[in-house]
Amino acid sequence: MELHSPREVASFALSLLDLTNLRDDCDDAAIETLCARAQTPYGAAAAICIWPRFVAYARGILGHGHKVRIATVVNFPGGDLPVAAVVEETRKAVEDGADEIDLVIPYRKLMAGDEQAVTDMVEAVRAACPQSCLKVILETGELKDASLVGRGSELAIAAGADFIKTSTGKVSVNATLEAADSMLRAIRASKKRIGFKPAGGISTVADADLYLRLAESTMGPNWLMPSTFRFGASSLLDDILGVLSGAPASRASTGY
Repeated sequence: MELHSPREVASFALSLLDLTNLRDDCDDAAIETLCARAQTPYGAAAAICIWPRFVAYARGILGHGHKVRIATVVNFPGGDLPVAAVVEETRKAVEDGADEIDLVIPYRKLMAGDEQAVTDMVEAVRAACPQSCLKVILETGELKDASLVGRGSELAIAAGADFIKTSTGKVSVNATLEAADSMLRAIRASKKRIGFKPAGGISTVADADLYLRLAESTMGPNWLMPSTFRFGASSLLDDILGVLSGAPASRASTGY
């Protein structure tokens, strides 16, 4: 897919956006606002991404079969809950109406060399939500090392992830192009239909364009679509709407 102008990039990025509110002070009013913001005059975001406690409320607003999907987070943000607790969290979220589950792996255990902990967690959550899209968060800013990011990607894919996602947005380093490169290479090597979601720190259409170009150069033309690529962001929509309404495009941020 060739995207030439900032407006074309903005329109496409909107269709790939998981519009996110994972703030500690989120409340029902904020969820109402998020659901409304996800439906713009230029088209709808792919999904909203919210705390599990708001899933039922959001489903009541959006109804069933809505084009905007509901994603929620489990084992979030620390990645350190027991498997049984995360499975219960997942089942409850699905019962409440979540379409997609964003799971944080036990990344500290991976850093300590315990690969089995990652496999056990992802496999258990996969089994708990067999019909849901499962996005697995690696927390790449904490893993740091490209080889460890690649290995985490491989483990998540092998255990049943539908997507691999960079970050929670809750640590000092979130999405980076370096981590994205490692993850996309792992997806390509797997020869499976696995999606990629950069999240955290992506706030401009120019930022989004960098990730789209990297993904296309790695995965080839026509790979990019909502079923294989998402942006996790809370502020990206502001710049998208600005560009689509005719405002000058912002420069790429340097806060990676």
